[in-house]
Amino acid sequence: MKIEYLGHSCFLFEDEKGVRLLTDPYDGVGFPLPRVSADIVTVSHNHFDHNHIGGVDGEPTVLDSGGTFRVKGLSVEGVPCFHDGAQGRLRGKNLIFKFCFDGISVAHLGDLGERPYDALVATLRGTDVMLIPVGGNYTIDARTAKEYVGLVKPSVVIPMHYKTAGLTIDISSAEGFLGLFTSEKDVQIVRGGNSVTLSRSDLGSSKTKILVLERKKA
Repeated sequence: MKIEYLGHSCFLFEDEKGVRLLTDPYDGVGFPLPRVSADIVTVSHNHFDHNHIGGVDGEPTVLDSGGTFRVKGLSVEGVPCFHDGAQGRLRGKNLIFKFCFDGISVAHLGDLGERPYDALVATLRGTDVMLIPVGGNYTIDARTAKEYVGLVKPSVVIPMHYKTAGLTIDISSAEGFLGLFTSEKDVQIVRGGNSVTLSRSDLGSSKTKILVLERKKA
């Protein structure tokens, strides 16, 4: 499975058969969405920095609601939750999308704004790769993100929705989140390029890997 980071909360997944799934395409964030095509696009919520379907080439199947969907031979599940800690009264609803590529289970948490609770943690447990917002303000903050990591225990954590060069949205950088793990012996922080290829054999370590990817520029 290949994962390419296009910035903000937008990632392009591609499996060994060439099926491409794109998460949360953006607009109006201070830099343009790179040219990209996809078979499937997931939209966690209807805000401009997550729902720019018009920026995606091709005729993708758009998933923007809760439920389980079968597309291109893949099963994708949308799990409803909230964009804030006030049952959606501040910023509305959010969708977590779960799917499996090449035998690797993935959870993209969108703009999750809630603290962890038993039912949601149970839904996320067993996730191999968890993409989690860490920038705070509009989502969970760094400390709450760390709490999710400790409860879910994914093999790989990829931070998203944090301040990067050119981003005009008022959120914090990833460094606050990463700094919370500096003394954790069972966590490894790895800084990579804008893409990574993962297989089942990469997930056998006893350590949780936090993978920090660089945004692909247009």
